[in-house]
Amino acid sequence: MSHKVLVSIDVTPEQLELISSSGDIEITVKNQKKLTAEDVYDKEIIVGNIAPALTKEAKALKFLQLNSAGFDNYVGVLDKNVKLCTAVGAFSPAVGEHMLAMTFSIIRHFPEYRDKQLNKDWSDCGKIISVENSTVAVLGLGDIGGSYARKIKALGAAKVIGVRRNVKNKPDYIDEVYSLKELDKVLPKADIVAMVLPSSKETVNIINEKTIAMMKNGAYLINVGRGDAIDQNALLSALRTGKLAGAAIDVTTPEPLPKDSPLWNEPKLLLTPHVAGWFFLDETVNRIIKIAARNIYSFLHDGELINVAEH
Repeated sequence: MSHKVLVSIDVTPEQLELISSSGDIEITVKNQKKLTAEDVYDKEIIVGNIAPALTKEAKALKFLQLNSAGFDNYVGVLDKNVKLCTAVGAFSPAVGEHMLAMTFSIIRHFPEYRDKQLNKDWSDCGKIISVENSTVAVLGLGDIGGSYARKIKALGAAKVIGVRRNVKNKPDYIDEVYSLKELDKVLPKADIVAMVLPSSKETVNIINEKTIAMMKNGAYLINVGRGDAIDQNALLSALRTGKLAGAAIDVTTPEPLPKDSPLWNEPKLLLTPHVAGWFFLDETVNRIIKIAARNIYSFLHDGELINVAEH
């Protein structure tokens, strides 16, 4: 009997064919935003980030392959007997390059120059810094953080500091490595702090008034991980006082960002609407599908799954 599979992300015929080659499966394709209980109730395998609450209606579900690197929304919701895998490894090209773009944009005052352009204001924004002479701290040294760290090191960063759980493993492209509990040793050194942290009890508001005070005067802050890693009021205060020279964020709390949020109007802040790792880059989707196809094959043939998430 064929195994029923639901693919809840938009795919090309070639991508669908790759999934089909995983085994004896019967595939239904329907966008996750349009799913109902009827769509999921008899599916053994689901590909894509369906609404966590909808997993309760998936009575036959045995394996959920997410299209995201994060999985915190499913913790405590998804049945413990269901295998859960993420798409870690799919997003590093897109998000790593987005972080690079953010880095150069804010250290060169591009958000402010855009404002000046709109106001027909032919004046400068003052001094800048160079990546070549800078110390860059990367908070979260997983697939995405590692990709950014390699890129920024290759572009000549004087020193790249990594912050991660496993401090015993120092990649070649990292000069120093510390744990999250050692931010007091990291933040005072960094000209640029780039964050790619997952959401957890230890990362909520990890950047706050106290930790910002540890940072260099005139430092820059980037966040593409989770919005709750930054105390947004503390961020605004630091930008307005000049403690931070600039910031760039792709994530906020909440999302979407309310229209009355003062973040929208902060001239030294570059804000993108959680698009760094979405499906705008075709290669991202290709990688997700390859991960899904490999894992479906492994699941059906008692092989080893990759990117298993404990929930």
